[in-house]
Amino acid sequence: MRSSLPNVVIFATGGTIAGSAGSRDQSTGYTSGVVGIEALIQAVPEMLNITNIVGSQISNLNSGAINSTIIMTMSKLANELLCAPNSTTDGLVITHGTDTLEETAFFMDITLECAKPIVIVGAMRPSTAISADGPGNLLQAVTLAALPSAKGRGAMIVLNDRIGAAWYTEKTNANVLDTFRAIEQGYIGGFLNNKPFFYYPASQPLFKETFSTANFTTAPLPRVDILIAYEDFTGDLIPAAIANGAKGFVIAGAGAGNTGPLAVPHIAAALAAGVPIVVSTKTNGGAVEPGSDVGQTVKSGFLNPVKSRLQLQLALAHSMGLEEVRAAFENKLGKFLL
Repeated sequence: MRSSLPNVVIFATGGTIAGSAGSRDQSTGYTSGVVGIEALIQAVPEMLNITNIVGSQISNLNSGAINSTIIMTMSKLANELLCAPNSTTDGLVITHGTDTLEETAFFMDITLECAKPIVIVGAMRPSTAISADGPGNLLQAVTLAALPSAKGRGAMIVLNDRIGAAWYTEKTNANVLDTFRAIEQGYIGGFLNNKPFFYYPASQPLFKETFSTANFTTAPLPRVDILIAYEDFTGDLIPAAIANGAKGFVIAGAGAGNTGPLAVPHIAAALAAGVPIVVSTKTNGGAVEPGSDVGQTVKSGFLNPVKSRLQLQLALAHSMGLEEVRAAFENKLGKFLL
């Protein structure tokens, strides 16, 4: 450890960045979550020239197996590491599988309680591939986490020489390297010769809500299910899911949140029983505006279905009732639209 260098912690969770395949030309059909944190660090010794690094193996899983207990654990640890008055940690990097990376990144973003940066990084090719993208992505993520100008920007996603705000950025393609994008909002920065730069001064998304996890346990968050609306969508799964433990729903509606007429009885019954339903859009772009259609459902604003689910889980974990949930999703955008 060198006192002249910034201190960065890496939480490793698995994924393709820690994946391994049977041959160097194999970029699909590999096994995720095989390589441990020490091997990831050893593969990029250049990181040790710019930061003091401490690695922690939180899990080693395909990201489809990441759950609310794991992300809650990371949120609580992150706030302890970064935000305590005596903290000496300058930034946090989380290595993660790309399939659910945007979900974990969003969760960390809305539960971070100080200005220090969290950078979530992954890879689209396993570590054994001829042109594996993981080592370069990891070097850039660590470099960014140690950067003073990264403060005040919340959680960020780094892949393919790009820096994206976690609140907006989504995985947009199942296969290609430049899959993580914020289609409408754009990137907030990038890298030149592995040196990070920003297009704009530090800022936060205009309609962002935050939630504390300080008083939570690491038990699973309340169950929230996502349903997709389509032609002839009936909503019959709503009472079935409630019977099996669902405490809330997100409906990925057509267009700007259209759920269709056939689902209205089940939606109304759930709302009457105190089960909140958030309506988002399956287009993953644009907004579902407060006050639009579908009775007393809560409108997601600019949040896509998976991010709406996480925000609703946190709201329910805070014991919010329907109108409090509505305020958490709708108030900021609603006031803007007045």
